[in-house]
Amino acid sequence: MTLLVLLGLVSYYVGTLGTHTEIKKVAEEKVTLPCHHQLGLPEKDTLDIEWLLTDHEGNQKVVITYSSHHVYNNLTEEQKGRVAFASNFLAGDASLQIEPLKPSDEGRYTCKVKNSGRYVWSYVILKVLVRPSKPKCELEGELTEGSDLTLQCESSSGTEPIVYSWQRVQEKRGEDERLPPKSKIDYNHPGRVLLQNLTMSSSGLYQCTAGNEAGKESCVVRVTVRYVQSVGMIAGAVTGMVAGALLIFLLVWLLIRRKDKKRYEEEERPNEIREDAEAPKARLVKPSSSSSGSRSSRSGSSSTRSTANSGSRSQRTPCAEAARRPGLAAHVYGPLGPEARGSEPKKAPHATLTKAENTPSTIPSQSRAFQTV
Repeated sequence: MTLLVLLGLVSYYVGTLGTHTEIKKVAEEKVTLPCHHQLGLPEKDTLDIEWLLTDHEGNQKVVITYSSHHVYNNLTEEQKGRVAFASNFLAGDASLQIEPLKPSDEGRYTCKVKNSGRYVWSYVILKVLVRPSKPKCELEGELTEGSDLTLQCESSSGTEPIVYSWQRVQEKRGEDERLPPKSKIDYNHPGRVLLQNLTMSSSGLYQCTAGNEAGKESCVVRVTVRYVQSVGMIAGAVTGMVAGALLIFLLVWLLIRRKDKKRYEEEERPNEIREDAEAPKARLVKPSSSSSGSRSSRSGSSSTRSTANSGSRSQRTPCAEAARRPGLAAHVYGPLGPEARGSEPKKAPHATLTKAENTPSTIPSQSRAFQTV
């Protein structure tokens, strides 16, 4: 009896450990993880299937299950809608299908099938490969003859290891695809290549390829080597253009300044009083009538006083009066001879002076000739 119980327990735990399989697939593709059994044929109503995923950190989660005639495939948020049974799991094929693959799907999968006390386990290690991202090609250095130039190429993402390689692109028939002589690869940074002592023949199109198990991506860059003389000529031309522009600007500024100065002088000239300007010339007015003589007699004295700067003309006026009145002029304005110097002038008789006062004076008419109008 005890033996029969032991045999029953042994038969209850009898199962197949299955095989270990390793699969590599590229991200965004479809993968099928195999799991086969024969436990569902005798009693389908008691069949249970379960897929488990153990990630790199040791965390385990249920991916998909079949139990009590129901399939549960939305158990994880990361794989929701992307996992399903690949075939008729009741007939013995409980393989798991994942589409599209993501890097987070990588890990160790366990397929566990149970029916009527019997178990079947299958183990699959899934590796998700990520294709290198499109690399970025760059240049470091001077593109002149005799200089050194560094070609750089790097992908921002992709499954390691990523292998980089540089080559020239044939643009014309017969061109060499190999790198120029004296080129060196930086083994610490495989995407870097040093081109030493550039020549004109180093010009061309260069291609970098980044590749791994998932695939390859590439980029291109053009290298154009320039003459040193051409660089100097370009610098000289630029300097000349700048100097010419500055000269034109200076000339325009000077012309504007000159025009503004000339306009300012023209506006200020009417307001200027020149100290060395010549005084206005006097006009000689000829007496024409007695009425004009009487008008001149009233203004003669004031006109004579207003022309204080004409001393010589005021001295000639008494002479003209002396010519018309010899009696009075002889005593008042007579020239002093050598005999008469130092003596007092003779007084005119009272009758003479009275007569002179009563006589109509024509002196202003004579002095009017020197009046300033």
